[in-house]
Amino acid sequence: MPIHEKSLIRPENLSTHDNLVIDGVDVSGDFSTFIRSRVVTDYNENLQDEIAAMPGGEYIHRCWQCGSCTNSCTVNAENPDFNPRYWIYLIRMGMESELLRDKDIIWQCVSCNKCTSACPRDVVPEGVMKATAHWLEMKGHTPKSNSLIFDEIFTDQVVEYGRIEDGRVLMEFMKKTDQPLLQDWLVDLVKKLVSGLPLKALSKMGWSTLFHPKTSDWSKARDALREHIAEEKAKQHEALGMDPAE
Repeated sequence: MPIHEKSLIRPENLSTHDNLVIDGVDVSGDFSTFIRSRVVTDYNENLQDEIAAMPGGEYIHRCWQCGSCTNSCTVNAENPDFNPRYWIYLIRMGMESELLRDKDIIWQCVSCNKCTSACPRDVVPEGVMKATAHWLEMKGHTPKSNSLIFDEIFTDQVVEYGRIEDGRVLMEFMKKTDQPLLQDWLVDLVKKLVSGLPLKALSKMGWSTLFHPKTSDWSKARDALREHIAEEKAKQHEALGMDPAE
């Protein structure tokens, strides 16, 4: 049975009678198994275009369902429910409700890029997984992941200052993900830095974390980046039919 058809038959859609006799014939157990009828009520004909509007999803239309991505997938080897081929099929078919049933595992892609290396059509499945995770977050189906929060903090610093300061990135990340700053591993890291780096280097790191120096003559580049990011976000919101203010 093709993988996409098999996956559509979910365990909860199967019904089996433990004690059933029809015309004197005992058909209990597996003999009485049947598939409950299912109807797609929220078909989204724009779903492929929505995913394609996200960074990484631009080439989803090239997929011909060969299965190379799933066969090479690191996560699929541990969890067969993680199935890039199946999700790409659902997206192209516009079956949004079926896609959302797996919303809690789609983000588990580890970006090993094995799927992208194996894909004969240059679909960039790893990018499609990231695009789908981004789409889920933008549509409000899943909360922001820690990975996305880190990316936003990192990007904001690059755009604003033209450089990053690791200490500030870490503090902002801990704050926005509601994690305590005083963690054993972090305390141990600071102790090793204090004992292993020269005083001048430590002073420079501390000063940069507190005052965050900017790259010289960065204002024009900063404004250009802000404009570009705003344009890209506007395109994404338009593709998803969302208000830019959302």
